[in-house]
Amino acid sequence: MRQLPETDRDAIRLAQDPQFPRWLEQVTATGGCAHPIHLSGSTTTLDSTTGEILHHYDTRTEPGERLLVRCRNRRATICPACSRLHAGDTYHLVRTGLLGGKNVPATVRHRPRLFVTLTAPSFGPVHRTGELCRPRRDGGQCEHGRPLGCGVVHTPEDPTAGQPLCADCYDYTGHILWHAHASKLWDRFAIDVRRRLASSVGLVQSHFRHHARLSFARVAEYQKRAAVHVHAIIRLDGPDGPDTEPPTWATTDHLTDAVRAAAGRVLVHTPYSPAVGELTLAWGAQLDIRTLHADGDGPDDDAVAAYVAKYVTKGASDTGAGTDHPLTTRHDIDTAPVTTHVRTLIRTCWRLGGLPEYGPLRLRAWAHTLGYRGHILTKSRAYSTTYTALRAERAHHLGHTNTPDTITERRWRYVGSGHTPGAALIAAGIADDLANNRESARAATTDRGWA
Repeated sequence: MRQLPETDRDAIRLAQDPQFPRWLEQVTATGGCAHPIHLSGSTTTLDSTTGEILHHYDTRTEPGERLLVRCRNRRATICPACSRLHAGDTYHLVRTGLLGGKNVPATVRHRPRLFVTLTAPSFGPVHRTGELCRPRRDGGQCEHGRPLGCGVVHTPEDPTAGQPLCADCYDYTGHILWHAHASKLWDRFAIDVRRRLASSVGLVQSHFRHHARLSFARVAEYQKRAAVHVHAIIRLDGPDGPDTEPPTWATTDHLTDAVRAAAGRVLVHTPYSPAVGELTLAWGAQLDIRTLHADGDGPDDDAVAAYVAKYVTKGASDTGAGTDHPLTTRHDIDTAPVTTHVRTLIRTCWRLGGLPEYGPLRLRAWAHTLGYRGHILTKSRAYSTTYTALRAERAHHLGHTNTPDTITERRWRYVGSGHTPGAALIAAGIADDLANNRESARAATTDRGWA
């Protein structure tokens, strides 16, 4: 035993425990969560009329006197099991806004709908993939003596891809401040789309909400150059949301024109700084607008939902554009497993976070995400269902429901998290088995023509 690795010794110790079968049930119930939360306490269900105890559960009979529950982390780099569950919820959340279902009418599929990609502006030339990087006949060098061009074809795996041609020419300050204001830029973009739709049909802008509603879901994705760009599904509904039809003037062409104009017009100004000045921030010149058709001519609705769900599980570490954990000291920046380009962005974020005029941006707290403070996925209230509703539906499906005319008393406290080395090995195996079972079931369903 002493010659075995620590992980194997710990796994053997767990397997020899008399309560190992129950512990295995708990780990399986969490889907093989890699970093479960440990809770201690009890739940008592009583008849609200008689006070009779109908059900009582206490963790004192559980292994280690604790109950394991999912960590629910969306990042695949931290917990693959919970990220798969989160991706599934995201898929259904986005899909219902495209095709209907879960209290959203199927008629939304026939509304004006766009799949829009908004990008960050250029902060300096970077190495590109897929073609000749930056060919230049005349060569030339920047003021720092570095080549202005690159004649190499970089593969997506090439570590040079996304790196600046000249780090001294690159606008790291602008990059960080653009990230810090990206959410505000989106808010102004959505407002301007509404304004342009209203003005295009002669409506007073404040009356737009009485005629139509702009519904959307958007996801943020880091590009190779470590700059965020936004994928958004935008839909036009009636004034009360998906349950009402939009007016006759609300066409896809009107919506496309409004989106294109707003993307090229909206601006955000940064607070004035003696060290930086005042920057004017806008969307990048690259704008992609694709119409979503009900007849299948164009991007497939299911494919769009799957595309959005895929990016929700990607953390900063997974994309190489930061880390998944906050950085608390300068030493953390030096030891972070990132490229030189990203490390410079983090250092710039940390430096700007020390300026009092940027205090409200909390740049040091968000240095691990390069100053980007927005949620990975956001949606308008009327776009579709919610994560809470999806989780409640899953709990109901599993039989975890509140019985009418009862009172439930809960007493719980946090007592720890994570796994021991051997437990982590077993949990990972369970997570892989469950994932393989899902893939097999999906393949069997497809073979029978049910997909």
